[in-house]
Amino acid sequence: MRYLMRQKMFALADGFTIKDENENDIYRVDGKVFAMGHKLSFNDMAGNELAFISQKLLSWGPTYEIYQGGNLTATVSKHFTFLKSEFTITVPGSDDLEAVGQFNAHAYTFTQAGRTVAEVSKRWFALTDTYGVDIAENEDDLLILAGTVVIDMVCHPDQQQNQL
Repeated sequence: MRYLMRQKMFALADGFTIKDENENDIYRVDGKVFAMGHKLSFNDMAGNELAFISQKLLSWGPTYEIYQGGNLTATVSKHFTFLKSEFTITVPGSDDLEAVGQFNAHAYTFTQAGRTVAEVSKRWFALTDTYGVDIAENEDDLLILAGTVVIDMVCHPDQQQNQL
């Protein structure tokens, strides 16, 4: 499934709109104003919270937790290596996802057990950050989209602050 994830231009906090491949709005991600660390609510268009993203403040390197139905479903962590950075999405009871690529160029892939499960790329002609997110069939779309939101916040923190 292909999604378009567009950063909100004039939001008081971090925010994204996610559209399907026909450009119908299907998800909205809204940041919590005046919160300690990043906190985002991942909602359907009826306003139902599907996931909640929360930054862990006391951790080595940027780390975020993704909750669904009040339960921790994944932890997203940035790892630093000598030549590149990468992200791990730790999913309890399942193979972890890895995100590797050119994060500053907005082009990377998600893999699981050596298999590509999603590709992310930025559309440069948009006024705000707009990503194409291609997710393979039978994958956890919500988890991959939430991971993409986290990676954007970690790799491009100045862009969220410019929205205020």
